[in-house]
Amino acid sequence: MDALAHAAVFAEGPERDAARARIREEAAQAGVHTASIQPLYDAMGRGEVGGFTTPAINVRGMAYDMSRAVMRSALRNDVGAVIFELARSEMGYSHQSADEYATVVHAAAVREGFSGPLFIQGDHYQVNAKKYAAGGATRETEIRAIKDLIAAAIAAGYRNIDIDASTIVDLSKGSVPEQQRDNVMVSADLAAHVRALEPAGTTISIGGEIGEVGGVNSTPEEMRAYMDGMLEELARRGGTPMRGPSKISIQTGTTHGGIPLPDGTIAKVSIDFGVLEEISRIGRAEYGMAGAVQHGASTLPLDAFDRFPKAGAAEVHLATDFQNIILDHSSFPATLRSSMYAWCDRECASERSAGQTDEQFHYKTRKKTWGPFKRQVWELPEAIRQELRAALEAKFDILFAKLGVVGSVRVVRDRVQPSPVTRD
Repeated sequence: MDALAHAAVFAEGPERDAARARIREEAAQAGVHTASIQPLYDAMGRGEVGGFTTPAINVRGMAYDMSRAVMRSALRNDVGAVIFELARSEMGYSHQSADEYATVVHAAAVREGFSGPLFIQGDHYQVNAKKYAAGGATRETEIRAIKDLIAAAIAAGYRNIDIDASTIVDLSKGSVPEQQRDNVMVSADLAAHVRALEPAGTTISIGGEIGEVGGVNSTPEEMRAYMDGMLEELARRGGTPMRGPSKISIQTGTTHGGIPLPDGTIAKVSIDFGVLEEISRIGRAEYGMAGAVQHGASTLPLDAFDRFPKAGAAEVHLATDFQNIILDHSSFPATLRSSMYAWCDRECASERSAGQTDEQFHYKTRKKTWGPFKRQVWELPEAIRQELRAALEAKFDILFAKLGVVGSVRVVRDRVQPSPVTRD
């Protein structure tokens, strides 16, 4: 499986395609099946299950090793409610297509002996605000690019898609519905596209977003304006009511990756758990949704994670801290890290802000090195990769316990069924 996973990523043409097909065949035989988390989230919306927050883990770099670490921790802790995801932006800088990513996650599942529902999610399929504002052909091309990405993801086996048009919310408008109008219309258009492509018998879980992470905190009024508008527009487009989002991403005070201080440490942030709890409650009580989603959380202190299940959060997205664990680990080769930072200095120089220290600049830009240094990191000596996997596993063990998903295998398997996959 190690060799197949490597070929699935680095081989070309027929050899690569054959490796990917073989991995999918092995996964099917092992009982690994891609699935939508919608039935579980429906049960959360009805109040039948709860007390946990599903971790959605972004695997940017060392994809095979990191996915293996997730699988090992999940197996050890009897975890069924865990999502593997990759954002639109991450696909670009980590050089991972939808099909490659899904295949590598399947390979890691087989390698570690995992079986059952496998949740793979397209995270932040986000509208570029500048391209949207340009209007005309530029706007049409941007929306078409997201629709093509959705199609590729579904073909690869993704059964969970997060739509993010929060970037085009206009807070200068007079009323909340007017502020959310473009978000509603574009989100409904993309959601209808998802529904048109989903396999028979499967309801793909769709996530919406009302507040751009790093911006102004979300409100219940924004939640209702978005959801009422979305459901009305989906009903109009479909002739019969289409299923709306199963969850809603909001802003509560965090920012993606955290805010690096001059010495490279991360500034403390204060999450408004009251907002998270209230919007989650509204989602369940008024719309039958699982609840709200917290982004930008991985660099929070550990004592914050117990509070997500208590606040009724449906899902929490985690990325940067796992990157930090790998790149800052004592076993990670210093010469390779220096080469990655030199690449940042050369290729990302235009992104450097006035007065920014090297520590701040490298912290903010090093995520973009995963693609250019993909092979070097993938082919690190096994002894080093083993130490990095162990460090990641230890963190997953803690997070799974704090988020309440330990022992969630049965509740997942009781509700979630496999989804057919027809790959191009």
